[in-house]
Amino acid sequence: MHVKSGDEVIVISGRNKGQKGRIKTALPQKERVVIENVNIVKKHVKQMGNRQGGILEVEAALHVSNVMLVCPSCGKASRTGHRINDAGKKVRFCKACNANVD
Repeated sequence: MHVKSGDEVIVISGRNKGQKGRIKTALPQKERVVIENVNIVKKHVKQMGNRQGGILEVEAALHVSNVMLVCPSCGKASRTGHRINDAGKKVRFCKACNANVD
């Protein structure tokens, strides 16, 4: 995946287009991400034991293709690439300003 937990992203398509947020959870097996305060849905919860039932508002997962990384150095939403740095580690870089993201 081109994004991971803690990255600042912008939603590029769908109902939440244009909203920015930080990735709360990345689900690589399902190719989905959960973003803080984005894609809020209502979830109906039954009363179970001592837990109160009702309608909760929770963040739902978005497909990773609908989000784009916001570069920390240039501040633009841009595509990312991978390259090997001098220490031999694989790092992500911003294709707009050519700066390392990791």
